[in-house]
Amino acid sequence: MTNYESPWMNDELRMYRKTVREFLQAEFLPRQAKWREQHRPDADAWKQAGQTGLLLPDVPEEYGGGGGSFAHQAVVTEELAQAGLHFGCGVQSIVSHYLLQYGSEEQKRKWLPALAHGDLVGAIAMTEPTAGSDLQAIKMTARRDGGDYVLNGSKTFITNGWHAGLVCVAAKTDPKAAGFRGISMIFAETKNLAGYRVGSSLEKVGMHEVDTCELFFDDVRVPCANLLGTAEGAGFSQMMEQLRYERLMIGVGAVATSERAVAITIKYAKERKAFGQTLIEFQNARFKLAQCKTEAHIGRVFIDNCIARFIAGQLDPVTAAMAKYWLTESQCRIVDECLQLHGGYGYMTEYPIARMWTDSRVQRIYAGSNEILEELIGWSL
Repeated sequence: MTNYESPWMNDELRMYRKTVREFLQAEFLPRQAKWREQHRPDADAWKQAGQTGLLLPDVPEEYGGGGGSFAHQAVVTEELAQAGLHFGCGVQSIVSHYLLQYGSEEQKRKWLPALAHGDLVGAIAMTEPTAGSDLQAIKMTARRDGGDYVLNGSKTFITNGWHAGLVCVAAKTDPKAAGFRGISMIFAETKNLAGYRVGSSLEKVGMHEVDTCELFFDDVRVPCANLLGTAEGAGFSQMMEQLRYERLMIGVGAVATSERAVAITIKYAKERKAFGQTLIEFQNARFKLAQCKTEAHIGRVFIDNCIARFIAGQLDPVTAAMAKYWLTESQCRIVDECLQLHGGYGYMTEYPIARMWTDSRVQRIYAGSNEILEELIGWSL
């Protein structure tokens, strides 16, 4: 259906989409090459994004946010994907929702406005060198000492790690507890924080403009008031609950990227000639694109249903896992087929499809690898 529009769209969201799109085209796209080369955005990009309303669009206005719903976050995610840009504002929103759901009123009023304005960059530190999708295996410890927690350990693959001024850290507050028991989420304000160190930006296959780092905590002291929630040991359940939001956001990006890949490949196939005719005139190319467009549209309808259910408070963790699993698998299939139709040019990084191909691969890994999500879905049968 060429005239399909997401049922959650309305006039206010269309105006917001226009604002986001124009900002990205004018302010971020011209700097993308520089950011890719330096492996992180410029620091001032965060304040620009905050001033334009890209940060925390679904956080209540009383805490400095945009006062919208997840539909507003979906618009930002889609527009970044359509522009071929990667920026850590999604992680910023994830951190904010941990605060909204479990934070004290003091924590919310202290940190949410700064996150919304881009004065503070947020990161969430779950993954460790020996603990990825298996979050129960984390070794980071947080030992109580008077009115402080003393953090020791390291985290890896941390998005926004370079610029992060507020890190939500998953740590063992009871190292003797088995499995997920004893894990807590604790906030660390990193400015002038003794014992805290950021490693160099990691060399990734794709998404080069996003800062991804290792973080090191050596006897780092943070106030016990920075504990997320009213009691220790709630961290694992908090992470499992909030992963719905993260996985849904990944699904939104997957669909938008799939749609963009199909659109640019159709355009290329209508212009590129081989053996005296355009690629689109070859039945094989038409059929491949027909398959890709159909699969992308199925994904669109599915993610729209998930968005509506999430806004209504009805999206369960299993369906969120299904969305992240299936839509990212679909994204990688579609982008790969579209790259193939570009021939040798598809392998050149100056072509958007090549960058989409490398950028897409991680989608099947983070926020729970797709193999783990299949297990999660399987447990529900």
